[in-house]
Amino acid sequence: MTYWKASDGQKRIEQQKCRPQSVYSSPATDSNMIFKQDRRGRHLSWPHAAFDTTTTITISRVARIPDPIRIERFRRAPELGPSVLFFTGGTALRSLSRVIKLYTHNSVHLVTPFDSGGSSAKLRDAFNIPAVGDLRNRIVALADESVRGNPEIATLFAYRLPQNDGVDESDDDSSNNLRKELDDLVSGHHPLVSAVPVPLRDIVRTHLRLFRDAMPSDFDLSGANLGNLMIAGGYLSYPSEERDLESVLFLFTKLLEVRGVVRPTVQSNLHLKATLEDGTVLHGQHHLTQGGKGGGSPISSPVKDLRLMCRSSTSNNPSVCEIGEDLCSDIMQADLIVYPMGSFYTSVIANLLPRGVGRILLESPAGCPRVYVPNTGVDPEQFGMTLSDCVRTITHYALRDVDEEMKETMTPSDADVCKVVNIVLMDVDDGNYPGIILDVDVVENIGVRVLRLDLADIDAVQCLHPRKLTEALLSFC
Repeated sequence: MTYWKASDGQKRIEQQKCRPQSVYSSPATDSNMIFKQDRRGRHLSWPHAAFDTTTTITISRVARIPDPIRIERFRRAPELGPSVLFFTGGTALRSLSRVIKLYTHNSVHLVTPFDSGGSSAKLRDAFNIPAVGDLRNRIVALADESVRGNPEIATLFAYRLPQNDGVDESDDDSSNNLRKELDDLVSGHHPLVSAVPVPLRDIVRTHLRLFRDAMPSDFDLSGANLGNLMIAGGYLSYPSEERDLESVLFLFTKLLEVRGVVRPTVQSNLHLKATLEDGTVLHGQHHLTQGGKGGGSPISSPVKDLRLMCRSSTSNNPSVCEIGEDLCSDIMQADLIVYPMGSFYTSVIANLLPRGVGRILLESPAGCPRVYVPNTGVDPEQFGMTLSDCVRTITHYALRDVDEEMKETMTPSDADVCKVVNIVLMDVDDGNYPGIILDVDVVENIGVRVLRLDLADIDAVQCLHPRKLTEALLSFC
């Protein structure tokens, strides 16, 4: 048995050697007994509880970031790669997802199902279901793009029906053309479906048919994504009280040979409600996010509070939902926890709102690094925020369901912060972060390490290079 202890940054090994001995159990005897054969062939027995060979230890090491040897080891055997857990949503992590699957097939992506804009909004309005667009996007990004994958399904999953820009949604000819294309897809005559090999083609057609049969007569197919329609079709095929989004996602992750785990934070059909410092109340994710993306004016006051609400609710009380056992297990078993770039409130913070997330974060192994990767560029949701504000806000929402005092204060203690975030990973160039005030000294005084590396993508303005970021993150594992 080997014990590892860390002292003054160095490892000391204390090793106790035991002679190998054979252990077996006999079906003809009590199942609660363990039978052991010694070197002379004599049989000994004792209760099962007395022969516990497992233990839990904490290992600390000096890490090199990035670590070329560790990275190469992961690249050569990605199926044995580390479990990197992302609290994420939206499209900000799409490029990194396409890279990280080359190094590990065990990344876990917890995606918020609270999107209320785009084609997801049409599906939510028509069927009262969780948002599936961001989940589908991440599935496609993690799909195997080698010869072992199914590129025909990946192409189909990413395809959108024509967008009727400038055309009245009630125009009969336009609507009929979209419905005819959907009928061709269901029948298998459409070239995108006919390219899919049997029997996968039958699964695709079945899910498209399930959606078509459930689709209201006035549903707007303009710009609809086929992956969203297939996921929705599978979800709607269940009786309303038995609907299971994760089962449908599991099927498509297998069809697309996804190299990772994509999971909704919760399966509840909820929406985001944001209250700003000036008293403004915004209902729906798109009102908070799209201000800086061409959908309206960006917010002009910092976010004071973010809650989950039922769309039809007239109460000011937030809706309560709880994470499932599988998600708890994902967090507990993670080698690295990451709060990545993306819309700060509607992607990262929204993942922390369901009950149970904070409790599991506190119970997860203390040796697991918890890394925050700030947004480059300008995120309209972070109006008026400093870097330390971001770190404390993550802590506040993560621990709000386990600490009564945390519900009332936005200034968690330094000790609480380090339980949730202990590393901030940033590019060396301050110019890549015009959207927040970089009070690095304040963050480090809290006890959080700020690590500055060359992470910028020289071919894209104020963006991090997905390979550089992936290799830096994996070096923590």
